[in-house]
Amino acid sequence: MTSFPRSGALCGVAFTGALLLSACGKHEPPPPAPTPAPASTAPVAQAPVSPAASSALAPATAASIAVAASTVPPATPFSVAKLTLGSAVNADHQVIRPGDSFASNDKAIYASVATEGSTGGATLNAKWSYLEGQGQLVSNISQSIATDGPAITTFKVQNPDLWPAGKYQVEISLDGKPVTKQQFQIAAR
Repeated sequence: MTSFPRSGALCGVAFTGALLLSACGKHEPPPPAPTPAPASTAPVAQAPVSPAASSALAPATAASIAVAASTVPPATPFSVAKLTLGSAVNADHQVIRPGDSFASNDKAIYASVATEGSTGGATLNAKWSYLEGQGQLVSNISQSIATDGPAITTFKVQNPDLWPAGKYQVEISLDGKPVTKQQFQIAAR
């Protein structure tokens, strides 16, 4: 039975050796983080590294994280930049004959809405009203939009007959909130 304690001790030494060998190379430093773009703030001083810790990377400080975070540009919020009315549009849906006075025999009037910023989904609405008809609703059109930059959304109102002469208004809203409006005139010709 004296061989049992020796074989147990031998197994223990072998197991310990295997653990030590498997840990070799596990203390290699991770690859360095990418260097942030130069910022206008002063650089953060690095803490001195002791010789015993020279094989490990120094942990990031809160100040160095703040400098790195400040170099990321904020996302531009989605907004309406400009409203243009006209009687004709081009292939890019931009008004090519802008104006705020139209003839009663113009068959269509366009509202070109230029937007900026990005959105995964927003709703633009154009509410057309005849002001001399006590704010009578002419048309109410909504369009969904998803964009990563500047965009043009065009709304069109048509009348196969002659438009009644008078003052009109188109009001543009973004996600149910009014953002801009423009009055226009239709003259009898």
